Amino acid sequence: MSTALPVGSQDMGALYAWWRDDPLSMLAPLPGLIVQRCTELAGAQHVLIQDLGEVRKRWLEGHRLYLAWMGRQIAAFGWVATRTAEIGELALRFSLSPDDRYLWDFLTMPSWRGQGIYPRLLQAILRLEETGKRFWIGHGPNNVASAHGILRAGFRKVIQVWRLPDGKLVCTTCDDQRAEAGAALLGLPLWRS
Repeated sequence: MSTALPVGSQDMGALYAWWRDDPLSMLAPLPGLIVQRCTELAGAQHVLIQDLGEVRKRWLEGHRLYLAWMGRQIAAFGWVATRTAEIGELALRFSLSPDDRYLWDFLTMPSWRGQGIYPRLLQAILRLEETGKRFWIGHGPNNVASAHGILRAGFRKVIQVWRLPDGKLVCTTCDDQRAEAGAALLGLPLWRS
């Protein structure tokens, strides 16, 4: 496990992984839930997604939009990066191998929260992204709802990201088998005192 960080180090969030041979958690079906990859701009028109110019830009960069529908309403959505990804809060931009996918920018609409849509959306994406072998997802500090949904879907916590008092970002190990791969993905060192 990790060793002590300097006093004043700040928790910046966690990174999780699910690899193709990992089991998925057993989640009961949610009646009426349909998850689809959105490939047409008309399907992406929702006030909480993004403006259509941003959707187009993301598609050109190789990102894929997935929508979770309950009846005729968008209940949740999220993006899958296939070439490059960015974590704006950490000022990190990183490249993905053809086998890697980074899941990001998820939102469950307020009226649909608390019904288990998020972990089911994540699992549907894992099944629909047939060519990906390693799937990564993260969340910011203290985001208990995201952490719960990510773990419930079957992801494993791999690393915790910290900002040291000098401003540098480092990772501590949460999963001895995958921590190095997670740190390498983000281009961050693993903390060793």
